Amino acid sequence: MADQPKPVAKPVPSADRILDLASGYEPALILEAAVRLGVFDILDEHPMTLPDVARRAESSPRGMRAILNALVGLDLLDRFGDLYALTDESAAYLVSSSPTNQGYMCKHVSRHLLARWMRLTEVVRSGRPEGVVNEQTDGGAYFREFVEDIFPMSYESAQALAVALDLKHARSPVSVLDLAAGSGVWSIALAEASPNVRATAVDWPAVIPVTQRVAEKHGVADRFRFIEGDLMEADFGSGHTIATLGHIVHSEGEQRSRRLLERTFAALAPGGTVVIAEFVANEDRTGPIGALIFAVTMLVNTEAGDVFTFGEMAGWLRDAGFVDARQLEVPGPGPLILATKPD
Repeated sequence: MADQPKPVAKPVPSADRILDLASGYEPALILEAAVRLGVFDILDEHPMTLPDVARRAESSPRGMRAILNALVGLDLLDRFGDLYALTDESAAYLVSSSPTNQGYMCKHVSRHLLARWMRLTEVVRSGRPEGVVNEQTDGGAYFREFVEDIFPMSYESAQALAVALDLKHARSPVSVLDLAAGSGVWSIALAEASPNVRATAVDWPAVIPVTQRVAEKHGVADRFRFIEGDLMEADFGSGHTIATLGHIVHSEGEQRSRRLLERTFAALAPGGTVVIAEFVANEDRTGPIGALIFAVTMLVNTEAGDVFTFGEMAGWLRDAGFVDARQLEVPGPGPLILATKPD
């Protein structure tokens, strides 16, 4: 009998990826420090030397050298001899005056986000966070601090929604119900698309002043009605054409989301459209990675929050009375989910 061939041992992969994951907090905190110190705004004027940037940022040369060189390594700055300069990417997304600026959110990593993640091991064991952000007592103050800063994250998606709904050609009044309005990004973009849009923005009393300020900034506040209250108790009115639930389902969890969809159904006119903006997991929850990580964010911040699949949310919509649940691909972290109230 011939000797059986010995199995070939697979090479052990490099540990680099594990070590990179273990130090994943470092780039986020470097980016936060750079945004808070105004590094990208300073370099937007023209390329500068280390002493110039340190002086303008009122920082030590030692500290600024470490930050600038790390940003070069992260491909967020370029270096030409002694001069540091913006890349195309940082000029577009990290300069505060840029219309596509996303840098405001970077300011919240250590002060609002990281502290809750520090208790992740304990939260996994218990299944319960120490505090929650989807209840009015703590959540109002929490969201008031940064809803305006995350406006750019959804603005392009909201503008794409306005195009998909063909609001530009609306010839009759369009009533928009913006639930958990936050910065008002969804209703503001729809109002900007057509003078026929009138919006009702609903959120906690601590947040509504922010919604109002951002609507005023965009020149559409005169077409808004602002309602303070909890989503399960506030008067939504009735006869709305469109209702938006912008990134609220993930914090509410299944049972409260089902109730919210039932209330939304009642507030819409026949033929009206509900729009859900969410991080959407695929049906077997193997991706996308952004959605799966966001589910852990919900674990450390809420009692029942999670990331859901299209199939799950389509089932809730159907149970609430909606038909034709569908996905709309837009710029942003996930597709929008639309459904219709039957005539």
